[in-house]
Amino acid sequence: MKIDIIGDIHGCMPEFKELTEKLGYSWKNGIPVHPDGRIVGFVGDLTDGGPASLKVADTVWRLWKKGLGIYVPGNHCNKLYRYFLGRNVQQTHGLETTVAEYNALPAKEQARHRRQFIDLYEKSPLYRVLDDKNLIIAHAGIRRRDIGRMNKAVQTFVLYGDITGEKHPDGTPVRRDWAKEDRGKSWIVYGHTPVKEPRFIGHTVNIDTGCVFGGKLTALRYPEMETVSVPSSMPYVEEKFRAYD
Repeated sequence: MKIDIIGDIHGCMPEFKELTEKLGYSWKNGIPVHPDGRIVGFVGDLTDGGPASLKVADTVWRLWKKGLGIYVPGNHCNKLYRYFLGRNVQQTHGLETTVAEYNALPAKEQARHRRQFIDLYEKSPLYRVLDDKNLIIAHAGIRRRDIGRMNKAVQTFVLYGDITGEKHPDGTPVRRDWAKEDRGKSWIVYGHTPVKEPRFIGHTVNIDTGCVFGGKLTALRYPEMETVSVPSSMPYVEEKFRAYD
């Protein structure tokens, strides 16, 4: 399996396009297609914060429908899904930007985006075990003992990380550094917690390099285990990169 796994995009469509082009993909048909048959993977959090969340989600849905993309949901995906179902969710932490995009569309376009995203979300598993169990993609990571399980506790960990229940001053949850304790041979590729550079610890890789906060958008080329990045066009927010300080 040859796959290029991209970190949290958060609506940063220009960087998504630039990164895939740098990886050798062509957009001549409106979606990134690789001449050598490589596919694209996504660790979730497609939307919220960047300028083109719905365009990113639409592109990922089209790739997924054609079998050219592998997607797992993130916590922001979960929140948008619940919004599209009509649930009462707080329009904060970036969701307000996606909702503003959505509200600016004609009703027919709104219905299409809502239908596509619900389809993508409901038919995609919480995490993916690939390449004969040598590769696991999970939004915020996963404990080895939980691979194969799909209960509520596993869902919370995969979507939000190893949360303590405490909050940082900006309202974001305090998370334990689960990767430092991880032991295993298969690769776990995840995002969720912004880092300035791709973070390799054991056989885990965090590829969320904080594009929406002015960092970079990063892809991990598998099985080569090489990272490729492009710089963000968004304003830089230093405090968003302090989770592991």
